Amino acid sequence: MSQATSSIALITGGNRGLGKNAALALAAQGVDVILTYRNNGDEAQSVVAGIQAQGRKAVALQLDVGVVASFPGFVEQLRDALDRHWQRGHFNYLFNNAGTGLHAMFHETTEADFDELVNVHFKGVFFLTQALLPLIADGGRILNVSSGLARFSLPGSSAYACVKGAVEVLTRYLAKELGSRGIAVNTLAPGAIATDFRDAAVRNNPELQKMIAAQTALGRVGEADDIGGLVATLFSSSTGWVNAQRIEASGGMFI
Repeated sequence: MSQATSSIALITGGNRGLGKNAALALAAQGVDVILTYRNNGDEAQSVVAGIQAQGRKAVALQLDVGVVASFPGFVEQLRDALDRHWQRGHFNYLFNNAGTGLHAMFHETTEADFDELVNVHFKGVFFLTQALLPLIADGGRILNVSSGLARFSLPGSSAYACVKGAVEVLTRYLAKELGSRGIAVNTLAPGAIATDFRDAAVRNNPELQKMIAAQTALGRVGEADDIGGLVATLFSSSTGWVNAQRIEASGGMFI
């Protein structure tokens, strides 16, 4: 795929974890990448360098997906980046990946905890996608991140799982309303993955890993590499007829 005709993916939270892995996997398939980061610009630039090393174009833009008021300014930055680096006004794929974690029992969850989760994982996804609609090419794709926790229940994840459940409902409505533009919208629900997420709670806890492995058909904890390649596949031409679906990638957890 030439640079002139390459597809472009926008990945929120692309500086680490699943977002980083997806960015590199997409680049390996010939896709250019615009990634966002909230705080760590150095991490983001490292990912940009990794994408460029594969011969693709990449740009990192700062964005806090939990602050809806910042979205108009971000859209203008995005328009400028598309024009300067690609000489076009549209991108093809949106991966709503950015997020924060919370482990708190129902009776311990504060209103502030709840509001942050809603702002980042649901309100942010809703209104950022809305703001980006004029820049998403017809025939494009949107992929929203949910969680295995929206299907099975583990104590301490009630608020987090609830907002992910809301994202799954939103996905179906987006698929219905954007179908006239040929835009397919799906949900990707990872299981427990050993990344930096929630202060590397899974990666740094051998006992938790042992428990997860015992409850997973494939007998281990997930890795970022288990997810990034799937994102690239869901954005490939071979999966264009997959729409309004919840795709769980958990290795068969709690089945």
